[in-house]
Amino acid sequence: MPTLPWTTVDEPAPGAEAVVMASRFEVRSLKDVPRFLLKSLGAWRQVTRAPGAYGASLVAQPLRRTFWTLSAWESEEALYRYARTEPHRSVMTGLRSTTKASAFAFWRVPAAGLPVDWADARRRLAEQERTGA
Repeated sequence: MPTLPWTTVDEPAPGAEAVVMASRFEVRSLKDVPRFLLKSLGAWRQVTRAPGAYGASLVAQPLRRTFWTLSAWESEEALYRYARTEPHRSVMTGLRSTTKASAFAFWRVPAAGLPVDWADARRRLAEQERTGA
């Protein structure tokens, strides 16, 4: 399982709060995996220079056709600004047709607690999928 471990982009100020986003994407077929992985790496690299990013990690499970992301941001605006900026914007719209399912979870944590634990992120994503909330 290829993993890009947590990479700290910027140190938060003492006492700061972080907006955390976790995502899970399942692609439709194994033939879609290489393209999705390549494009995902480009979006991940973008995080490493995005204003307002505290850090990020990526887990790819190619044989399961599943990709997981975890990132922390100084604000919701910083996260959404990243999502609207190239190359992320084109990557997500360009890969939409290859995606079978996706899930997203958002929550806040004290920034001093970063990085967030992957087990917590997966639990939150599973809850999101279960409740649809």
